[in-house]
Amino acid sequence: MPEKDGIYYHVENIVASASLDVDIDLFSLALSVDNVEYEPEQFPGAILKIEDPHSSLLVFKNGKLICTGNKNPEQIRKAIEKTVEVLKEAQPQLKLPDPKNVPFRIENIVASGDLKVTVDLYSLAATLDNVEYEPEQFPGAIIRIREPKATLLLFKNGKLICAGVRKEEEIVEAIKKVRELIKDFVQAPRAD
Repeated sequence: MPEKDGIYYHVENIVASASLDVDIDLFSLALSVDNVEYEPEQFPGAILKIEDPHSSLLVFKNGKLICTGNKNPEQIRKAIEKTVEVLKEAQPQLKLPDPKNVPFRIENIVASGDLKVTVDLYSLAATLDNVEYEPEQFPGAIIRIREPKATLLLFKNGKLICAGVRKEEEIVEAIKKVRELIKDFVQAPRAD
């Protein structure tokens, strides 16, 4: 797990969106490409699986894409480029953009982290307004932060999941804020 400013975290998944600005025949795409699933009665988009980088893309009729499973923007770029190549081969009549120039937007980054301490989640939740903890339902506390907008799942062992951010710097910022919020509820540093 890389360390940045005393914060230990690892990006687990990035969700990004893009638009190819074309109408895609999803039924024929599913028939002609092996790694495409399309069941319109269950979901309006087709699911395209790519091996390298290991990604899943939701492809919609209007040319919108949702890309998931990547850990950095370079992998997202590569996944979108491969998607455009698959579409060009499957439906050569489409007027697709240059795959290297398809803009994308990061919608959500999910990261795991470790504060390297044990935390009294009961006292934390009883004291702070932005913390929910119901151990009968889920073993972690849910902490919502306004700036940067993020939701963190914090576990008793100091491990956490951060979601809802759009930039990697926001992960560090959010974890720093949580570390500050919990300082009075730390039971002990963890020796591992």
